[in-house]
Amino acid sequence: MSASYPFQDRPPLITVTPQGLYCAPGDFHIDPWHPVERALITHAHGDHARGGSRRYLGARTGEGLLHRRLGADSAIDTLPYGERLRINDVTVSFHPAGHVLGSAQIRIEHQGEVWVVSGDYKRAPDPTCEPFEVVRCNTFITEATFGLPIYRWDDTRLVAEDILRWWDANRAVGRSAVLFCYALGKAQRILAELARLTDRPAYVHGALNSLVAVYREAGVKMLPTQLVSEVEKGTSFAGALVLAPPSAGGSTWMRRFGEHETGFASGWMRVRGNRRRRGFDRGFVLSDHADWPDLLRTVADTRAERVLVTHGYTDPLAHYLRDKGVDAAPLATPFEGEAED
Repeated sequence: MSASYPFQDRPPLITVTPQGLYCAPGDFHIDPWHPVERALITHAHGDHARGGSRRYLGARTGEGLLHRRLGADSAIDTLPYGERLRINDVTVSFHPAGHVLGSAQIRIEHQGEVWVVSGDYKRAPDPTCEPFEVVRCNTFITEATFGLPIYRWDDTRLVAEDILRWWDANRAVGRSAVLFCYALGKAQRILAELARLTDRPAYVHGALNSLVAVYREAGVKMLPTQLVSEVEKGTSFAGALVLAPPSAGGSTWMRRFGEHETGFASGWMRVRGNRRRRGFDRGFVLSDHADWPDLLRTVADTRAERVLVTHGYTDPLAHYLRDKGVDAAPLATPFEGEAED
């Protein structure tokens, strides 16, 4: 801890316990990985929102997704972004993280000290969720999923145009284009970005369909979609765009598409060898996490005196920040980030 940190005489506001990140003055956990009495949830991805806890609190716009993830009968309370709530001896509020619909950073204030738990976040524009909000704090807990200098993202609109060109090229020769993508967040973002360029319908795997419906209910404009399983048997998918989770690759489900090309949309596609090793015909670099420049920009924007780095490339990012004079350290948790981004 640097000499300039103003709260050296106090225990940390958030600590790591066997259940997860814990705020003792508030008596709650954040994104716990085991059931607890009260869980504050940053967003609905499975490595952050886990079932079994007695009570949950999340951002209002993510309520539909949280119920999908945790169950319709789960006790989920929500807050609008920015609204403050007193929980025991702390004040909490949720602020947009720009990761997926309803994703939030959690601001925790206690006796004049402010911590922010970022969850997962990105700074790039995304028509499917609220843009990231900078929240000033004393301690910032940041993710580091893509915490290496090689990870730098292109403009999302250019990536969407590239996907459309790939779809058009396959359509011209009567092939279907099967694009693998993460079911929550990535699929909806692709459908929304393509809706700016075309109004042609796309087909979706069942694992994506209900989540697409939640986004539509939230008012997000996307391409028209049809569930693959509802297409009459024997119907040709020639020229179609099909969105599916990576788990569908290589399964019998793929047989219905006849001649096709495969693509994968992920930040991991920045490393060319990943596409070749996994056998995709095309890779599209598209991530719902901050890239290296935006990780550094966000740390600077928060003006935090201390930065704790969790899940992903924690050591490289913390080391780089320390070399730049930032009081930074890895924070060991089981978080590893979304396996498929």
